[in-house]
Amino acid sequence: MNMHSVPAIADLPRFSLLGMRAIIFEAPGAFDLDNQRRIWAMADIVSTWPNVREAVPGMTNLSVLLLKAPTDPSDLGAQLIALWNSGVSKKVDGRNLDIPIIYGGEGGPHLGEVSEMTGLSVDEVVAIHSAPIYPVYAVGSHAGYCYLGGLDQRLFLPRRSVPLLSIPGGSLSIAGHQTGVSASAGPSGWHTIGSAQTVFFDPNRLPASLLSPGDTIRFHPEKVLV
Repeated sequence: MNMHSVPAIADLPRFSLLGMRAIIFEAPGAFDLDNQRRIWAMADIVSTWPNVREAVPGMTNLSVLLLKAPTDPSDLGAQLIALWNSGVSKKVDGRNLDIPIIYGGEGGPHLGEVSEMTGLSVDEVVAIHSAPIYPVYAVGSHAGYCYLGGLDQRLFLPRRSVPLLSIPGGSLSIAGHQTGVSASAGPSGWHTIGSAQTVFFDPNRLPASLLSPGDTIRFHPEKVLV
């Protein structure tokens, strides 16, 4: 067989155990909406399978939490791969939210650095970042945090070489091909360019998380501080 005809591991669906009572399925391909829709559909279907306590969609992956250790993990993994290969997909008509953002200032300390690294002016960074409508791909990392698609390639940047020990809840950051708003205080290796007053997670609210997969966000520049 020609070496070029053999798919790379990254181009194949795969699975691995998470302890004794969980398994993670990792999808191949790009971090895009089409693949996420397939993950959402898988989550709905897998959650109905025997011995499944919960199926949690992530960024082109699916964590399957089990009631008891599987007798044959490889069989469960094969079922997940077969389900992915079936091409199931789910379109979600979620809510559209407009999130006011103060770009720069104390709540966006890295806006100037992002401007320098991208070769764009501060105003251009803000205009480019606030232009898209961002789909919510998954909710995770910490309670209420959303992984978003749709960041403009001109703002793709590597993570910071030295992470910050803590950024406040509501911090708007970018790294790699993603952007997101922290729902609570915690460490971050991303570039923080703004802040929001929106409460993304409230344990006394039903549902506690403001956003769900399939919702969309538009960041509205309320103010730009330099």
